Amino acid sequence: MTLLDGISASEALKNNIAEQVRTMQAQGLRLPKLAAILVGSNGASLSYVGNKVKMCEAVGFESALIELPENVSQESLLKEVDKLNSDPHVDGFIVQLPLPAHIDAQKITEAIDPHKDADGFHPANYGRMALNLPANIPATPLGILRLLSHFGVPTEGKNCVIIGRSQIVGSPLSILLARNAQPGNCTVTLAHSKTHNLKDLCLSADIIVAALGKPLFLTADMVTEGATVIDVGISRLPDSTRKSGFRLVGDVDFDNVAPKCAYITPVPGGVGPMTVAALMLNTLEAALRNRNQ
Repeated sequence: MTLLDGISASEALKNNIAEQVRTMQAQGLRLPKLAAILVGSNGASLSYVGNKVKMCEAVGFESALIELPENVSQESLLKEVDKLNSDPHVDGFIVQLPLPAHIDAQKITEAIDPHKDADGFHPANYGRMALNLPANIPATPLGILRLLSHFGVPTEGKNCVIIGRSQIVGSPLSILLARNAQPGNCTVTLAHSKTHNLKDLCLSADIIVAALGKPLFLTADMVTEGATVIDVGISRLPDSTRKSGFRLVGDVDFDNVAPKCAYITPVPGGVGPMTVAALMLNTLEAALRNRNQ
């Protein structure tokens, strides 16, 4: 069994990005810049944004954080988005999700300039991705592709079951793994809450991606010997033996599933670090496009 260590893989990607940034700097070019808008003080969001700012520093990017109150109006948030769209020094930016209930997240996403859409959520980027054209790819699916590539996980001709059809992970990943590319060329089944015989589908799969947000959902009796399992989920479960009072788990029952696998991601330390590194990659590529326009 090979552990798909996202920490080491993201470090390799980060080093590659940093090398390209040093080359840009040596040529007298402006450093890439990533901005983030954070609404409210959600603990998880603060942590995620903090990790992204640290990664910017590590690869040599400039960064900016715009913090807005929980009760900010949608109109005010749209004005902040427009400022970043118009700022020639910002190559990419994100609006950290989730947003408060009074704000239409889709409207905010569609207001972002697709060229600066570091998260890859804009419909224009989604459409270009589906047509296999250059695009900002959603960061988590892009991170998964990079993880598979880093460890040389075979995908061509494999049966892949993706559990979860979100527009952030499951749906775009199904397109990416089915395309004529490496990694890719899978026969993909996109499973969801209405899928019948999910266990049978999983047992026929060479690759399973669990991205539904239900802790320990994928159990050993759903996985065939030699499968590759990618765990996108992360949840807190109470654990009185831990100082924190909880432990982090994924959508996969790792302890029992791992012995059956050829490859498997851990939680934490699997897909998560790759998502942040992929965000940096989207920003770098946007910066390079800006230089060539």
